[in-house]
Amino acid sequence: MNFISYSQNTIDLKATFDIDKRQIKIVQTIQYQNTTNDVLQEVYLNDWSNSFSTKSTPLAIRLAEEYKNEFHFAKNEDRGFTVITSLKQDGFDVSHERLKDQLDIVKVTLNNPLQPNEVYTLQLDYIVQIPNSKFTRYGVSSKANISLRYWYITPAVYDGTWHYFSNKDLDDAYIPKANHTFSIEYPERYILSTELNQTDQKKVDGNIITQLSGNDRVNSKLYLSLYPQFNTVETDYFTIVSNIDDENLTQTDRVILTDKIAGFVTRNLGDYPHKKLLITNIDYKKSPIYGLNLLPDFIRPFPDRFQYELKLVKTTIRNYLENVLLINPRKDQWLIDGLQVYYLMKYVDEYYPNMKIFGTLSNIWGIKSFHASKLNFNDQYRYSYLNMAKTNIDQPLTMAKDSLLKFNKNIANPNKAAIGLQYLNHFDETLKMDSSLLEFINIQKLKPTSTKDFETLIKSKANKNVDWFFTDYLSTTKKIDYTIKTVDASKDSIKVTVKNKNKNSMPSALFELKKDSVLSKTWINTKDQKTITLAKSDATKLVINKDEAIPEINNRNNTKSLTKSLFNRPIQIRLIKDVEDPRYNQVFIMPIVEYNNIYDGLVLGVKPYNKSVLKKPFTYKLAPQYGLKSKSLSGSANIVYHQFINNVDNLYKIQYVLTGSYSSYAEDLFVTVFKPNITFNFRDTGNLRSNKRQYLNFRYVSIKRDKDVNNILQSEAKPNYKVFSIRFINNNPGLINYTSWFADFQAAETFSKVSFNYEYRQLFQNNRQLNVRVFAGVFLNNKNEATNDYFSFALDRPTDYLFDYQYLGRSESTGLFSQQIIIAEGGFKSKLETPFANQWMATANVSTSIWNYIHAYGDIGTLKNKHHSAKFVYDSGLRVNLVEDYFEIYFPVYSNLGWEISQPQYSQKIRFKFTADIQSLLGLFRRRWY
Repeated sequence: MNFISYSQNTIDLKATFDIDKRQIKIVQTIQYQNTTNDVLQEVYLNDWSNSFSTKSTPLAIRLAEEYKNEFHFAKNEDRGFTVITSLKQDGFDVSHERLKDQLDIVKVTLNNPLQPNEVYTLQLDYIVQIPNSKFTRYGVSSKANISLRYWYITPAVYDGTWHYFSNKDLDDAYIPKANHTFSIEYPERYILSTELNQTDQKKVDGNIITQLSGNDRVNSKLYLSLYPQFNTVETDYFTIVSNIDDENLTQTDRVILTDKIAGFVTRNLGDYPHKKLLITNIDYKKSPIYGLNLLPDFIRPFPDRFQYELKLVKTTIRNYLENVLLINPRKDQWLIDGLQVYYLMKYVDEYYPNMKIFGTLSNIWGIKSFHASKLNFNDQYRYSYLNMAKTNIDQPLTMAKDSLLKFNKNIANPNKAAIGLQYLNHFDETLKMDSSLLEFINIQKLKPTSTKDFETLIKSKANKNVDWFFTDYLSTTKKIDYTIKTVDASKDSIKVTVKNKNKNSMPSALFELKKDSVLSKTWINTKDQKTITLAKSDATKLVINKDEAIPEINNRNNTKSLTKSLFNRPIQIRLIKDVEDPRYNQVFIMPIVEYNNIYDGLVLGVKPYNKSVLKKPFTYKLAPQYGLKSKSLSGSANIVYHQFINNVDNLYKIQYVLTGSYSSYAEDLFVTVFKPNITFNFRDTGNLRSNKRQYLNFRYVSIKRDKDVNNILQSEAKPNYKVFSIRFINNNPGLINYTSWFADFQAAETFSKVSFNYEYRQLFQNNRQLNVRVFAGVFLNNKNEATNDYFSFALDRPTDYLFDYQYLGRSESTGLFSQQIIIAEGGFKSKLETPFANQWMATANVSTSIWNYIHAYGDIGTLKNKHHSAKFVYDSGLRVNLVEDYFEIYFPVYSNLGWEISQPQYSQKIRFKFTADIQSLLGLFRRRWY
């Protein structure tokens, strides 16, 4: 199948807006040429307005995957859809249907086969129900403004293969270019903004009818607003229509800066083929400059002009490239992403070469001592990519866009792509990357293009072998890590053996330095190790990747001193966590202010550790601290090593942990806990977007407690004990469906037992939620006295003899802190007369939503103790689910104890779940991104 040409297709459209009904009535004609040698029996159309129609479309599933519940809980009238009332081919009705699992794709079976070079003509009448803008930012806002993208039906691309795919809020429809002629009718109180050319306008019966046209367009955004939003600046190059936040700049400043940016874009990307370029705040919000967008308005470390310029230049470059490079954006998005960030970095280098990553904050006392404050603004792009690479969850640049983790899609991959273009230019300076990219854009402008076309041009310009860039850098997640293995010095030369630890084909550079002055630079490309000979010089050290032009996973092993010294890198002590400085062995010191339990109270301390901003395989932490209430020293220490696995299916990490702690577990009583463990971490490495995780954990727990003769839970329990456990966890959390289970085995001197825990949650189409949890546990043997329940299965409040849970008052039997509940083992909320089982226990916990965050719950179970018959237990009540799994309140109503709600001291029966751990709370944010 040969691709012949890219024709001039046409889309003629008449759209009438009914604002009150949130509807658009559209009459449309599509003419599209078959530019292949194939005979087409059917064609496909993109109808992305219909992607909002149900809770089971690919868009709805995507939003749920990222824990965005607005769409699922939305009112029906807030969702959008399309109703096709007529579809004809050349005036005759034609058979059409929506694809079963892709309701936003329409398959049209042609009345007559379409021969090569022939044109099909389709006439459509349809109604678009506009969705609420809170789902994807496009749609009807709360202020009745309308922002539209992909709002009308378009043909899918066929080049020997059909390229159609569903809307997933990625702004990546693949649409062939066409000549557009639009007639838009809307109420006269609205202002229309678009980048199409206005050819006519008239008022009819209180409405405005505007005629628009544009050639060689891929998709036309359209905005209707009740008040002026957009500023139009006619530059010397092209007109920019924008509503980007102006940072309180004057109109004169905006005009000057806009012209400056238009000139920069034209010089670097070539002449823009259209008259106007529409730049919107939605475009920026969906692809912001991360860092700038996280700062509140009252913190302005960057000049207003700088912030405005960067927002405008980034969004301008992106829209320019999307309008002129006709790529498959779901397959080859890295190309536009990479070019966008590449030129954004160039803009900063050209106009703001001294701008630091913290802006003016870099000069403030205290902050300026951080290594991070010395980083240039453009260094952030390398660090954000390494953030993913160092945790082994980076993804290839050529991977389909809808398969990428959100952090990779939005941040890491665009930055890696841009850094890669710079890396390639450093490696082979004859490429002259700026001019090569300009030539590529001009050659491919308004033509179908792909990674292969880019590869062909780059290889034609290169003097060195650059296959590694396309085979390894773009298409894999292979990491770069070179190290200096040996140095042998003689009278007139130095032999240096450099090792490529990851055995890939990507090169690195070796620098000779005299103190901090570069004497020489030598590129090395080896899949194993290579020995090179350098002439004797005044060099004092050798450093790999000195300029950090290469996104290397580990810079700590890159330095070899040529003078006598105790360390290759001297030790440096820094206050508070910082970005790693590869010149030093860094130790960070962090003050500790925590509240872990009611016995120690507020604790103060200091924490020396080596964990920097970016993850590293080996970390340690010492945390001595003093409890203001217990007036005693306590603390913890841990050593962690992460072994990342790349060649075993689904096993992506093995974690080795050695941890110990000394803290209060009751008033004036302390416990020493020692826990070495190994965890095998599994996830679908071929689909990192999958929430499914599996863990196999082997753990040894050693406990030494002060004896408490007054605590009935421990009166007959040995204060010192050791437990070995094996646990397998299978966890698949999700907004719509949640499943999790684990199987656990424990063995100690006085007992051994096995248990199984299963949890299931379902969010139904009617927004009702069902939660089911099942627990079963049995002792294989139990040598403890029948009156000793310290190691028993607990019905409502585990004793936590492994010291795993974050009890604020773990030894409390009365008072507020005894009411803290951690859903484990029996999972009951009522405190029944038989709270423990020393033989076996089986329980089920069920809850369902009544209204919003208010749920009804019920628990049933049976438990068996020595010398007693099995007992049936139950309870029920109301659950206020403020933050699922983090902050919940339980109100018991009825149980084995009767109507608890009417019993004395009911307030003491209320239970609460509360998580104050910062890392756990951050998990609510991270789960959307990783």
